Amino acid sequence: MPRPLDPRFKQALAERIRFYNDLGIYDFYRRPFATAVTEVAVEQPMSPSKTMPIAANAVVPTFPENDAFDPTQALRLIREDLGDCTRCVLHKQGRKQIVFGVGNPRADLMFIGEAPGADEDQQGEPFVGRAGQLLNNMIKAMGLHREDVYIANIIKCRPPGNRTPERDECETCSPFLMRQIAVIQPKVIVALGAVAAKTLLAINAPMSELRGRWYDFRGAKLAVTYHPAFLLRDPRQKKETWKDLQMVMAELGLKPPAKNPE
Repeated sequence: MPRPLDPRFKQALAERIRFYNDLGIYDFYRRPFATAVTEVAVEQPMSPSKTMPIAANAVVPTFPENDAFDPTQALRLIREDLGDCTRCVLHKQGRKQIVFGVGNPRADLMFIGEAPGADEDQQGEPFVGRAGQLLNNMIKAMGLHREDVYIANIIKCRPPGNRTPERDECETCSPFLMRQIAVIQPKVIVALGAVAAKTLLAINAPMSELRGRWYDFRGAKLAVTYHPAFLLRDPRQKKETWKDLQMVMAELGLKPPAKNPE
């Protein structure tokens, strides 16, 4: 006989089911019963970084594969859930606004960077500064437009002085990113830079080891390449980055646009 669920988990599960019902999702599946209990992250609006023991036979929601599911509305609900976030110290360290994400809510390709910079913090949109212009050029070279893809960051607030995000900041913010990924359901994710790659993959390895291969990640295939800001500092690595993007293009069946004859 299955053991009774913890009351706190039952409450969190009920809230999560209501969240999916609000999106028009009513169909769920049950995993085969097992006696083991697994530690997984429970995405609760007030404390997204908490973990709770969840029985292996817990009900797990899945998104419907039809037009009834509206990813735009789902992303809007996640943004509302995030609110004027005060979950980590960054809200007290000079951030002007939260930088949620931008792009096609049904994108096959998703780019994930590290954190907003000064321009992003000012405009409220990821990758709009010099690094963003370079990313736009990278996307264009793949035969796509910025509006075709979805762009986000590991954390949604600018760290002071553009410092590297702290581990606890990434852990606090990443559940919202995971929910964005679950809504968008991209076929391919490109992690831009070491912070994004190491946070998503939980692998502490140099870029030379992380690049050039595929990783399975939450139903998508994930590739790692250099961050555009790094390429601005070291343009020699643009050729290596193009190799990474060509690998992505082959996976998605993309071809670069034809060059105009001179």
